[in-house]
Amino acid sequence: MSDIALSIPQARAARPRSAARVLRAIQTVCIFIIALVVVSPLLLLVVASLKDDRFQILADMGSFRAFWVSNPTFSNYAEVGHLSGELAFGRYLINSLIILVTTVCSGLVVNSMAGFVLAWGSLRGRAVILSVVVALYVIPQESIIMPLVIMVSRAGMSDTFAVQIVPWVASPLYIFLFYQFFAQLPKELLEAAEIDGASFFRAYRSIFLPLSLPALATVSILMGIETWNQYLWPILVTQTDYARPIAVAIATFFGQDSIYWDRAMAASVLMMIPILGLYLAFQRWFVSSFIGSAVKG
Repeated sequence: MSDIALSIPQARAARPRSAARVLRAIQTVCIFIIALVVVSPLLLLVVASLKDDRFQILADMGSFRAFWVSNPTFSNYAEVGHLSGELAFGRYLINSLIILVTTVCSGLVVNSMAGFVLAWGSLRGRAVILSVVVALYVIPQESIIMPLVIMVSRAGMSDTFAVQIVPWVASPLYIFLFYQFFAQLPKELLEAAEIDGASFFRAYRSIFLPLSLPALATVSILMGIETWNQYLWPILVTQTDYARPIAVAIATFFGQDSIYWDRAMAASVLMMIPILGLYLAFQRWFVSSFIGSAVKG
């Protein structure tokens, strides 16, 4: 009788454990399926770029053969990697890297300084200025793009690197992100720096900027993705291959009567690598900034 009485609680305790194992198994399967759905387009892109027959790529799209290549080749990358000629995607890639690095580095300096001044500067009407910054973010870029085109053309900036960098260095969104980050830091840091004789700019450069690595990483990734994926603006302000980015160059594949899918896939992989590297370089601070925001919220 006692053995039966002891076995009943053990059986009841085993039920929650078995249910938890089943739940974990279901969660693992769901995560695997979601990851497969997310990764499969990238895998298909890489595999297709290693095939040298564009007609075979189209024929394989309706089956699992699209995810497999029997004789991989890097000839497509060699064809699109030239710095001159009809398929000078190497030149377009360098153009995009110049625009990306210059825009992100300049944007980090300008937006962080503006956010720091809004957070701790002695400005009159700071609340009004902050409201204007937020209001500017609400305005869609497409609504001001034609006046911008007229302005840069009259300034003689068309078909240059500067026309693709200068208009997008300062952004209301990134100014507000830096403002939020700096405003959460203790004011005692600024007061201690002033007591030690540091200027306002010195406090920003030596104390607050090193503490803002999560904000810098977040803005770097967001601004980098936005800059790298720019298509409408470059196609309006560039007329030659001198400063044309790779996003515009890849689109030329799909304006032809015969689309070279193998070369287009290789060019797309080349376009994906730099921005993926940017994310991997800053993802540690990027993730920590979101975790910190969630905890504070």
